[in-house]
Amino acid sequence: MDRIVELRPLSRNDVRRVAQWLQDDAVASLWFGRYPTGEPVHLGCLPHEMLKASEIEFYRVLTDRHRRIYSIYDSILGHIGEAHLVDEEALGNVELALLIGRRDLWGQGYGKAAFSEMLSLAFDQLERQRSWVDVPEDNVRALRLCESVGFQVEGRLRQSRPRPNGQRVDSIVMGLLAEEYYRRLEQERGEEELVVGVA
Repeated sequence: MDRIVELRPLSRNDVRRVAQWLQDDAVASLWFGRYPTGEPVHLGCLPHEMLKASEIEFYRVLTDRHRRIYSIYDSILGHIGEAHLVDEEALGNVELALLIGRRDLWGQGYGKAAFSEMLSLAFDQLERQRSWVDVPEDNVRALRLCESVGFQVEGRLRQSRPRPNGQRVDSIVMGLLAEEYYRRLEQERGEEELVVGVA
């Protein structure tokens, strides 16, 4: 079953839930890891600071056009994750990061649905040439997910991700070009038409 999700502007309640999700070591390590102090890494803003931020500070983070942070919502389940789009406008690139914070929903298609929305933003709305991700090598599920939506391995960043035990792991850089994205969409549409024709 194909999932449908929506990317919405971040709210304080969303930030509170993200902060709760990141208390779980499994969630934090598969997102960005932990600082030596034990605090979960969260790029663009720190959830515990955002909860205390003034309306002006909160709005500034929310409207940063270079790092767009969205909440991922399911129409029934509500807030289930967070999405980041880092717009490298001068280079024509967009870096994507995705967190499904509810562990009970992992492996159920919500990540793929969220990636579909994020890629549409990157290629259809922002009209960028390339999207890329940086995935910890030990996050096998995320690597498979990225491959399933068309990303290809481009390289490795050595010891780029911190782990709670003080160790560091490599991450895999994967990229998807606009032409590959649109070719894939055409193939998927063609397959859907064949299925409808058979029915």
